[in-house]
Amino acid sequence: MRLGPSPPRRVMKERTTTLALPTLTPEQRADALAKAAEARKARSELLASIKSGERTIASVLGKAKDDKTIGKTKVAALLKAVPGLGAVKVAALLEQAGIDPDRRAAGLGDRQRSALIDALG
Repeated sequence: MRLGPSPPRRVMKERTTTLALPTLTPEQRADALAKAAEARKARSELLASIKSGERTIASVLGKAKDDKTIGKTKVAALLKAVPGLGAVKVAALLEQAGIDPDRRAAGLGDRQRSALIDALG
């Protein structure tokens, strides 16, 4: 039996690797920028259609899995576009439904989606 101090433990350092971003040719970069601009425009048109009452939040959330534009839009942004809902009400709705404020529409579960639709009437 050994009564002296115990030998020091080895602490393994966590390795972190960083991957370099791929170098894009000027054409690839221009294509990526155009694609991003197109996505932003489609997202703003979607939010405008919700704001104007042209589309309901229920119909939009129902198409979230199939439509890339809807799927990549944050749920909080979709709800803020609904007339009469501001940041405070949206935060309360998300909390009540158990949805993270940064969740995107395609990432909602069936229960979360139906809880939101029921809460909005």
